Amino acid sequence: MSGPMAGVYGILAMFFMLFVLRIPAAFTLLLVGFFGIAAVTNFDAALAMVGSELWGSFSSYGLTVIPLFILVGEIVHYAGYNNSLYHATYKWFGHKRGGLAMTTILASAAFSAISGSNTATAATMSAVAIPEMKRYNYHPLLNAGSVAAGATLGVLIPPSIVLVVYGLYTGQSIGKLFFGNVIPSAILTILILLTVVWICRRHPDWGPEGPKSGWGERFAALPEAIDILILFAIIMYALFTGVVTATEAAAVSCFLALVICGLRRKLTWKKLSGAFVDTLRISCMVFMIVAGAVIFAKFLTITRLPYETAEWIGTLDLPRWMVLWVILICYIIGGCIMDALAFLLVSLPIFYPLVTQLGYDPVWFGQVITIVTTMGSIMPPIGICCYVVAGMSGIPLGTVFRSGLYYMPSYIASIAILMASPYWTVLVLSDLVK
Repeated sequence: MSGPMAGVYGILAMFFMLFVLRIPAAFTLLLVGFFGIAAVTNFDAALAMVGSELWGSFSSYGLTVIPLFILVGEIVHYAGYNNSLYHATYKWFGHKRGGLAMTTILASAAFSAISGSNTATAATMSAVAIPEMKRYNYHPLLNAGSVAAGATLGVLIPPSIVLVVYGLYTGQSIGKLFFGNVIPSAILTILILLTVVWICRRHPDWGPEGPKSGWGERFAALPEAIDILILFAIIMYALFTGVVTATEAAAVSCFLALVICGLRRKLTWKKLSGAFVDTLRISCMVFMIVAGAVIFAKFLTITRLPYETAEWIGTLDLPRWMVLWVILICYIIGGCIMDALAFLLVSLPIFYPLVTQLGYDPVWFGQVITIVTTMGSIMPPIGICCYVVAGMSGIPLGTVFRSGLYYMPSYIASIAILMASPYWTVLVLSDLVK
């Protein structure tokens, strides 16, 4: 059997194990990668190669950035800043038609800036926002959709764990990825907000106006929300100036989060231990997927399938934008049936060499596929954010999935904007990072 054909069979086996046998992604990647290497070489070589690859990957100092950024989000979550962010934005926007839905999206964006996780944002905002929207008789399609769509920003807005893993895997600067993400995430957030405005104009009874807060109440609600913005600004400024590396920025942000929460007297030893336990649990899940992806990528490298595919497509008389759209369609489908991080690590060994050969900027491509896979978290059949919202709120899963469809044009429009103007949407800021 030729190397590329072994790679094809390996990919088919991976999909069979994922979607028919329902084996978790981490174990699927590990098993297919290991036995694939053994089939192409031999069993002893596979054992030696797997050991050296895993040791080489997990002894990397750069990987510590993942649990550190996760810990920041957990500390802030256990300190109750999610409630503070929601109520601060509620005081400013809750009196408008659809204002609670807008509040939820803006609070999700702010919480995402220090959590980096869509599921954490979905769970948090479901618990905080949906009871409030039910109290004001918001339509289930509006309250579920705003929470689910707002939660997807957790994958996109720095410190996005997906962007961190993408940077570590591809060797791109995490600082450049974070700054290149500022404009795309702002565009998507604005488009999601405009979707709420459009829904409320079309269905005025879906998002009734709430009570209007006085200016004193509005400004009184700001200090604790500003704590989070200051933390985010310090991290981004340090990365922008090159004063610290991404790993050092993550460590500094952990320290600052502890200091801020301590000064505000928002943390107890019980809450802090809970933050550490959840960080350990989430980090183990992420690292298991990374371990599987490392072995699977090594298997594909040995088979030379990615490079043979890139060379074959290069011989076709197709414009490169058409090839890119085919790749993005694969990411849309993959995002619908797998977790964003898992599918990213499954697909990068196949598509990344092809994209770089076509001449696309890796930082820009990282932003595009992050948005594309993010779409999948509110689309059936997997739609992880929809499952979280349905489970936390008691809203039927079908209703939550239907609510997500209202926001699909926002994602498509943001992707189109990024593709129409790569420099002004991504590279103009990422190129400034030292």
